[in-house]
Amino acid sequence: MTYRLLDAQAALGFVTAQTSHIERQVNETVYPEIQYPGLVPVDTSAHPWAKTVTYYSSDKYGKADWINGNADDIPMAGTDMAKHETAVHMAGIGYGYGLEEISQAEWLGINLPGLDAAAARRAYEEMVDQVALYGDARKGFVGLTNAPTVTAAAATTGDWDSATPGQILGDVNKALAGQYAGTLYTGLADTLLMPYSKFLHVSTTPLNDNGTDTILSWLKEKNVYTAQTGLPLTIRAMRRLDTAGAGNTARMVAYRRDPNVVKIHIPMPHRFLKPYDAGPLRIEIPGIFRLGGTDVRRPKEMLYVDGL
Repeated sequence: MTYRLLDAQAALGFVTAQTSHIERQVNETVYPEIQYPGLVPVDTSAHPWAKTVTYYSSDKYGKADWINGNADDIPMAGTDMAKHETAVHMAGIGYGYGLEEISQAEWLGINLPGLDAAAARRAYEEMVDQVALYGDARKGFVGLTNAPTVTAAAATTGDWDSATPGQILGDVNKALAGQYAGTLYTGLADTLLMPYSKFLHVSTTPLNDNGTDTILSWLKEKNVYTAQTGLPLTIRAMRRLDTAGAGNTARMVAYRRDPNVVKIHIPMPHRFLKPYDAGPLRIEIPGIFRLGGTDVRRPKEMLYVDGL
């Protein structure tokens, strides 16, 4: 039996034919531990090669009042408009194959495994997760958990390990009601992010001696958002919040999850490019993507509570 050694051109053609199947398979993979898609609205509407994304924020002012029938000083309403620009930067992650594994795959008549492509896609998701939630100082990006325009308040009780359920509820409602008051009661937070240590405590500690409910299940029923709207409050645990507050204390984040409040721009989601010869024994498939930072468009509809 004669075995044919793939030449570079044949190897490149084989990999190119395999790539479309691998890309489709990899892009359908779900990574449940990646948090940003469920916490920060994603906007991909900008042109893939846009250098910046421009948007405008507005704040209404004016108050109606009693006037005299002959008055010439009518109270006026208006809108303050502010222009903002978010820079978009390029990043990349790809994968490759050696001639040996390419030749063996063709010889055996099997598809090239997509493990390395999946690893590249995973690396993309991890980077976007980092930028969306925590920012990146190298590009001047801030994240959902550390935007300087968002007010940081101090927890009333804070020490949840020794606090009563009522005191914990007080800290939760302070986050929700404090954010609500900051918008003059026009936008109520529907999402609450807790440090893992605090989430673990409330989700495993019984509410009372009966042991039928945990503090967490009680919080979901008695919080001011649910009381006001009749809708469930989203409560999620998030890594790195245990030291995100002032003085490296734990931080809780309350906000309204809405693209008018906060979003991240990804004009070009991750895409693989055409394979190319990277050397005499290796073919590589580059991957690129372009994204901007997290925009907190209405900082008054968010609130940080530190000192938990």
